Amino acid sequence: MLDQTTYAHIVLDESGIPYLAGANTKVIELVLDKVAYGWSAEELHLQHPHLTLGQIHSALAYYWDHQDEIDADIQQRLEFVELIRKNAPVTPLVVKLKAQGLLP
Repeated sequence: MLDQTTYAHIVLDESGIPYLAGANTKVIELVLDKVAYGWSAEELHLQHPHLTLGQIHSALAYYWDHQDEIDADIQQRLEFVELIRKNAPVTPLVVKLKAQGLLP
């Protein structure tokens, strides 16, 4: 069940995650692209042609109004990935690359 928000194009899933309605794209996905690459709304549209500029601007407006919450979610995700990375076993490829001096 998706809940409507006061933002055009933005719905919340049952966990409260903001999505672009009908696009199966999370707001956080666009935010990460903007942060990582410095993309404008127009560049985001070029990279995500299935989205309208209205959807993209709505997602960015939602982000700016909920920045602390979304930034905290991003930080949590990064910490989780780092935890997984630290606890992952060394793969045969990494062993081979280290033996060849291609990885430290």
